[in-house]
Parts: sequence; C-alpha cells; structure tokens
Amino acid sequence: MDTDQALAAFAALAQATRLDVFRLLVAHEPEGLPAGEVARRLDVPHNTLSTHLGILARAGLIAAERQSRLIIYRARLGAVGDLASFILKDCCGGKPDICAPLIADLQPCCPAEEPCDVV
Repeated sequence: MDTDQALAAFAALAQATRLDVFRLLVAHEPEGLPAGEVARRLDVPHNTLSTHLGILARAGLIAAERQSRLIIYRARLGAVGDLASFILKDCCGGKPDICAPLIADLQPCCPAEEPCDVV
C-alpha cells in the first residue's frame, strides 16, 4: 500500500455513514450483504447508499458481486490489514514491546472456526 491508497481509504472512512456501512459489512463476513439490506439496517436511502458504496469500492475497502438480481457487498479484509500494516510499518522505532498492546488489539475477535456475532 502506498500513501495515495492509504489516503483514499482514510478519506472513504472519514464519513459517518460510510464508516457504519464498512463496519456492518465487516461484521457480516464472509457472506456479505445485499445493498438493500445494508440500506434497511442503516436506514439510509438507496440512492445515498449507492454513492457511499461507490466511494468505499473505489478506495478498495469493499467489493461487489452480482448474484442473480442482487449485488452482494463484502468488506475487503485484506485491504484493512494492508492499511493497518501501512500505519504500523515503522511502529515505535523498532521497539516491538511498545507496539505489542496495539498489535494485540488487532487480533480477531474470535477463533477462525467460530462465527463472530459483532454489530
């Protein structure tokens, strides 16, 4: 990830509705959610949501997949990992003990074999 990509991701997430959309999609990985369901859960008009989804997609934070008549949106968790790595790349001047608590907070909320019930 380069500086421009990081700035695009941060800019996309620097708006309340887009941050809510992204967090909702993260919570529904790996299945994702149809756009209409995202709009319903967040009480956002469909045309407004479409704009927000486009911004998140152009920033590389979400991906869309057509399934019949639905478009399913998913968070791109790898992009989030890339963003976190970009921020922490030079963490604490090479003193890993200082960064350990921060890195521990980035660990998944639950074991890979158990589904998360976050939101």
